[in-house]
This record gives sequence, structure tokens and C-alpha cells, in this order.
Amino acid sequence: MQNYSSQKSFGALVVLAAMFFSGAAAAQNTQVIVNTGNPDGKLGALSRPASAGKLETETADDFVLDQTTVLTGATITGLITPATPLANIANVEVELYHRFPQDSIDPPSPIKVPSRVNSPSDVEIDSATRDAHQGTLSFTTNLLNPNFSVPTTVVNKINAKPLDSVTHGEPAAIGEEVEIAITFTSPIVLPAGHYFFRPEVLVTGGDFLYLSAPRPIVAPGTAIAGDLQAWIRNSDLKPDWLRIGTDIIAGDPPTFNMTFSLTGATIQAAGTPGQANCHGETISGLTEQFGSLAAAASALGFSSVQALQNSFRAFCEP
Repeated sequence: MQNYSSQKSFGALVVLAAMFFSGAAAAQNTQVIVNTGNPDGKLGALSRPASAGKLETETADDFVLDQTTVLTGATITGLITPATPLANIANVEVELYHRFPQDSIDPPSPIKVPSRVNSPSDVEIDSATRDAHQGTLSFTTNLLNPNFSVPTTVVNKINAKPLDSVTHGEPAAIGEEVEIAITFTSPIVLPAGHYFFRPEVLVTGGDFLYLSAPRPIVAPGTAIAGDLQAWIRNSDLKPDWLRIGTDIIAGDPPTFNMTFSLTGATIQAAGTPGQANCHGETISGLTEQFGSLAAAASALGFSSVQALQNSFRAFCEP
């Protein structure tokens, strides 16, 4: 399995280069902002949209932005059923969340989980949702390993109180290790802050088990200041979340990260959201940083200068 891990590290660099460095400006200004590294082979957690007979199940992990950032793409790594054609990966959706208690009912009512401290919020950041079916992201798939296994999964046993949330997980799984490279065709603009990244993958005739990564993060990943553990919920548990490690597995290791990366560009002189001069300051800063608004739109993956203007106008609204 180590050989495949090495291939994964190299393959991720190739995929990211192909995805995000589509022009000279982009090559100079986009970079990997977040990277949790390679799968550690310890856990697969379900992350799928609702479909016939299947509950929506969401797995989320955190990331930190030190300054205003335009996110242009991502990679995620997971397990699908053996011999499933990669073409059966029918859709990918990405949601981003603030950290509880923002965008949440506080205190949670009724109390259904052991804790909401450091969890994702109740609801997503509406302006940051991206969906291939809506044309706001595109994706490609890459088979990393046709026979990858994890000893523990979290799929169905996601229990709200009064049931015991500690189930120690579910049976092992083996399948195809797949990396999905995502391009946000409508880039995401975020101010500095602590967020959660939640991808969902629709697999025709199967499921996507999001693979865990080491916690704390190790090379080739990059450490996250204040790195939090991964959380999960299904439609029955909403709006609450459970900690995959502390609340469900409760074993060794007690906590998990998930395997993902985010690519984008930091904005050097963005205005402050909610301030009257935010938009003007931001546009001026973009012009200085990239040379022109047209160059900024090209480098950051916006379809036009107007699309860039609209995104940063929304960013500046209180």
C-alpha cells in the first residue's frame, strides 16, 4: 500500500497542476492553500446526497484561512465499491460551514449529541455551495489503487440521543481508492476564518466512503493551526453533528482528519466585509496585485470581470 501512497502524492501534484495552472497568471497566483496529506488507511466515512432509500450523510473536516482567499478548486480521496466504473461517480457537491455557534441555534434544542463545541454550524454558507449538477463546479476522477482497504467505517450507525453514539464504527471495507479533482467554475471568496469543508459524492449503484488522513497532519500535508477533528451527520441527526472519533469510534486513534486539499489565491489587500469602502478597496487591491481586473479574473478562474465584480460585491455585503 505504501507504493500506492507514493503514487498518490505524485499524482495529486500532477492533477493539481493540470487543474489550476491553466495560464501564466494562474500559475503565478494560485497555490495549494490546504492539504491534509495522504489517506492513513484507518477509516472510511460515508459522504453522499440523499437518493432512493438512502439518507443524506455528510462528513466534514476543518481548515483555516489566514487572510481573504479565493478558492479555485479541491481534491478529495475516497473509496468506492470494487469494480465500479469511475463513470458511476455521477455528481459532486461541496458545502462550506462556519464553526458552531455561528449560523446555528445556540444552545442546540433538543440536545441530541454529546457536544457541539468546535463542530460545523447547523447550516452551510449559502454563497459557498458548489454543485456539478448546477454547473458551479466540474470534476475529474483518478483511480489510485484498485484494492484499498480500511478496517473501520462509519455508514449507518450515526445515533442521536437517547441512543448511545459510541458504536466503535462498522465493518471493514475494501474497494477502489479514487481521487476526485474539483474545479470551482464559480470560485469561492472567503474572508479569513476557521471553516469546515464538506463534499458529497453521488455514486450510481454504490457509495463514497471519504478516507481519513493522519491527525496531526504529516507530510506531504501541511499542518493546520488549531486543527479540529472530523464530524459527521445524517438527515436524522440534522442540524447536529457527531465527532467521528470522540463520539462514534471512541478508540485508538481517537480522532481523525479527512483527505482533502484546497487550491486558490490569497488576496493581499482586500477590504473589510460590512464596511462602506470594502468593495472599492478590494477592487483597487486586486488591480494592484494582478495588474488589471481582467488579469485578476483570468488568474482567479472567474468567467468574466463582471463575475469577479459580483463575487467580491457579495463578499463585501454585511
